[in-house]
Amino acid sequence: DLATALNDRGQVRYLRVEFAAAVEDYTAAIECQPGFEVPYYNRGLVLYRLGDYDEAMKDFRKVLELNPHFEDAALSLKQAILDKEDKQKRGY
Repeated sequence: DLATALNDRGQVRYLRVEFAAAVEDYTAAIECQPGFEVPYYNRGLVLYRLGDYDEAMKDFRKVLELNPHFEDAALSLKQAILDKEDKQKRGY
């Protein structure tokens, strides 16, 4: 289906370090199928990598709302919270 295809294309772009394009594909996949948790997770990973912890945490929380058993999202959320707190402690 279209949402899966967009998510998959986002993965390819992510691997090519085309982060903005990957985020666009993940967002399009979400718009196509809002209940599909995987593109939220993938977009969250890109946002996390870019240092946008707040937006990444929103995506990881949405994943867990849609699928409470998505363990990688729970771990990623915890890491984003820790990294945000660390960044704030260092005054960035």
